[in-house]
Amino acid sequence: MLTNLTVPLLGLVDTAVLGHLESPEYLGAVAVGANLFSILYWTFGFMRMGTTGLAAQAWGQRDAFAQVALLVRSLLLAVVIGLLLILLHQPLIRLGLELMNPSESVAELAAEYAGIRIWSAPAVLCQYTLVGWLIGNQYPRGPMVMLIIANGINILLDVFFVTVLGWNSRGVAMATVMAEYGATLIGLAIVLRRMPEGQRMTRELLGRLADYLKILQVNRYIMVRTIALLLALAFFTAQGARQGDTILAANAVLITFLLVISNALDGFANAAEALIGEAVGKRSRPRFRAVFRSALRWSLWGALALTIGFVLGGRWLIALLTGIEEVRTTAWQYLPWLWLLPFAAVWGFLLDGVFIGATRTREMQNTMLFSALGVFLPVWWLSTGWGNHGLWLSLICLMLARAVSMGWLCYRYTRRGTWFRDT
Repeated sequence: MLTNLTVPLLGLVDTAVLGHLESPEYLGAVAVGANLFSILYWTFGFMRMGTTGLAAQAWGQRDAFAQVALLVRSLLLAVVIGLLLILLHQPLIRLGLELMNPSESVAELAAEYAGIRIWSAPAVLCQYTLVGWLIGNQYPRGPMVMLIIANGINILLDVFFVTVLGWNSRGVAMATVMAEYGATLIGLAIVLRRMPEGQRMTRELLGRLADYLKILQVNRYIMVRTIALLLALAFFTAQGARQGDTILAANAVLITFLLVISNALDGFANAAEALIGEAVGKRSRPRFRAVFRSALRWSLWGALALTIGFVLGGRWLIALLTGIEEVRTTAWQYLPWLWLLPFAAVWGFLLDGVFIGATRTREMQNTMLFSALGVFLPVWWLSTGWGNHGLWLSLICLMLARAVSMGWLCYRYTRRGTWFRDT
């Protein structure tokens, strides 16, 4: 949970640094650019989620070769995919900005931001693999140290580049790139100290092309699921941009708090991934049930704490993040939607962890497609007359649809005792 909270902390600092400049355009540009990279990078989020589930099951089986082979092959895949993203970045960024359709001034700044951020692609994907492997091997302290140090560097560079050198959104991008590579180096050092005893680096660990294709095949459902979720969030940002730079900036502030919610609650989901995966590897039904009950209990307490925090301190936090009066006033107007998010979203986050640990990734894909295409878009279309309120309503309904559809499958698998099929 502490590890995950360092991620939105970075967004909070970015927002606070840019939110006190003279124009909302800088904040809007980073909101658009960061959302673009969320789609681009988290399209390959299976490098983290898929690695966690597979590593946890190898951990449960005490298979040292499988643990190390998974790490080596996933890191090589991450580097190759990252280099391909750099080679193809210009058309990808151009397409993303056209789809989001921000104002001309925001689009220019966002393109500059994106052209710098893309150079972190190999480091980001390697981080996903390292974090997933460490969590799957039940060493969450490693990712915590790795990301806290790296994000601390990022925060210091943010302040220096933006407030001292005056580089605005360009400085935020450069700080992020430098921190991403720092995090990767720290993660590699931690992983080398956690290698299973008796397992040496051999040629067999590299595997064959079929082994890499198998990793991609196993994780293709997570990839489709992640793309669907990120496209929904990008659509949210794009529709806000069409309502003007002030709405875009206000939504950027509130979405930063959504990242706090999702990453905090994902801490319990990450624990569920590792422990559920271990239980599946050991084929222990009592362990599976105990982990699920514990993760559910802690997730609900976490959602309650977040709700209370945003109800009592939401206006103060918004004022802390931006000094632009029109952005503050607009964000305050839509703050009540944020109060609903923790309990709307907590179920989906928790069940993501359960399904990833059990490697039931096809079901995750199908429920997300249903939620995005069958609920989110229709609700948005029916509520377009409500403006930005309708946009936030559609986001809440997306979270609830995930909860209902995944919850139904979870109940069915538990009742039939089929969680352990094909493991």
